[in-house]
Amino acid sequence: MATAERQHAMDLVIRDARVVDGTGAPSYRADVGITDGRIAEIRREGDGPRPTGARTVDADGLALSPGFVDMHAHSDLALLRDPDHSAKAAQGITLEVLGQDGLSYAPADDRTLAEVRRSISGWNGDGSDIDFDWRTVGEYLDRLDRNFDGRGIAVNAAYLIPQGTVRMLAVGWDDRPATAAELTRMKELVDQGMAEGAVGMSSGLTYTPGMYANDAELTELCRVVAGHGGYYCPHHRSYGAGALAAYEEMVQLTRNAGCALHLAHATMNFGVNKGRAPDLLALLDDALASGADISLDTYPYTPGCTTLVAMLPSWAGEGGPESVLTRLADDATAERIRHHLEVVGSDGCHGVPIEWDTIEISGVGAPGLAGHVGRTVAESARLRGEAPWVTARRLLVEDRLGTTILQHVGHEENVRQIMRHRVHTGGSDGILQGEKPHPRAYGTFPQYLGRYVRELGILSLEECVAHLTSRPAARLRLPDRGRVHEGYRADLVLFDPATVAAGSTFDEPRTLPVGIPHVLIDGRFVIEDGRRTTHLAGRAVRGAGRRAPA
Repeated sequence: MATAERQHAMDLVIRDARVVDGTGAPSYRADVGITDGRIAEIRREGDGPRPTGARTVDADGLALSPGFVDMHAHSDLALLRDPDHSAKAAQGITLEVLGQDGLSYAPADDRTLAEVRRSISGWNGDGSDIDFDWRTVGEYLDRLDRNFDGRGIAVNAAYLIPQGTVRMLAVGWDDRPATAAELTRMKELVDQGMAEGAVGMSSGLTYTPGMYANDAELTELCRVVAGHGGYYCPHHRSYGAGALAAYEEMVQLTRNAGCALHLAHATMNFGVNKGRAPDLLALLDDALASGADISLDTYPYTPGCTTLVAMLPSWAGEGGPESVLTRLADDATAERIRHHLEVVGSDGCHGVPIEWDTIEISGVGAPGLAGHVGRTVAESARLRGEAPWVTARRLLVEDRLGTTILQHVGHEENVRQIMRHRVHTGGSDGILQGEKPHPRAYGTFPQYLGRYVRELGILSLEECVAHLTSRPAARLRLPDRGRVHEGYRADLVLFDPATVAAGSTFDEPRTLPVGIPHVLIDGRFVIEDGRRTTHLAGRAVRGAGRRAPA
């Protein structure tokens, strides 16, 4: 198309932007023209006639980057229930990766769907407001596309097959090796899910029942994932006492399977790991140097977030949610659970004896328990004049295992060192449920840009944007996303490098960020002048679903 014709074909021109293109290269000033949802022209300052279009946005003083990719999201039901979804859209997130930590809602049958809804109600709510009219991965992805009367969803979404849910389907909640027939069934389910559009497989190896899988089982499933060009995303077996060994286990397992590895919320937590980030990075560098395909994501905060029931030892979870409640109701068994938590260090708490003053209640399902929110278990126990385990046990039983927590066990120096690594990407791990959710759910990406780029200088702006855009797009094998480049999809963010910041705090976690006036998905404004529009521009982003050549 001739230049003169292209000047009149643009739907939108973003004028005088500082283009941070996602590659890590130095930024430059340019006009960017968009038409039919794609970047049609990039005209650098002083480089010939400027493009024109039906609409022009003045971006002077603003950076223009690709849309941010949240590599670890828990919006599996939020995208279906909330057309606004400003928690993510306002951060500049244009794509979320769902199905995390080995537990989500597809594939499923009627039995497992009820069980998984119970198991992760603390992450996503109980789902009583959702019509679960899908059972397969493909049907779930289709549901995203036809949600809200066919209008779609707030932001784009990719999906990981949840290994724990797959095991729930084929094996149940038993703590034992899978039989040959059960392993065959799991491989069939993973194969089907990948063929239907999943981008990989996740595990939650401190969550039941996924944690009951041994390495041989996981390796076989990873081989199926690799056959479709996908990746394995484990929440591995320990972020505490056995963290380094757990990372090494995942590296070796995926190398044996020939599968790409993406380490979920890669942290080194608890007192035993203070200052040990260099040990992890050396392990990764050695593996990368020998040909391993590895990436990782982190959130730029020190506390973690999960459910209170996840702290329990794995044997307490065998049989599923109702079995957990039965064990908690029995005094002798509950005492045994307490001993594992407080003295031994349960595998659910990463092999470290639990410190109740680090466990903050962030959300409850039962209204009568709301007074606990914002307090640590130790604080609530002191107010009640009882031992912390008594309070924790009461919460678990009365809240039917739905209590969410923040776990204050991280180390800032570890966070900073890991985020500098060349295979690092960003992931919020944002749980949107609860009265006081972790502020990372609303603030991860502006926190990177504001605190760690502008204020602390841990990363340059160009390098940080590459971590949040082109690197995750490459992991997801998306050939037309993650860069400001002609022909790429116009998933874009305009932000002010001088003011961008997370508004969310631990006291006010649902506050939206500042300094991000515009966000576009497929060339349509989902955030315009700092406000959420009515556009539902998001769709399911499906993996290639193709087997690698034999």
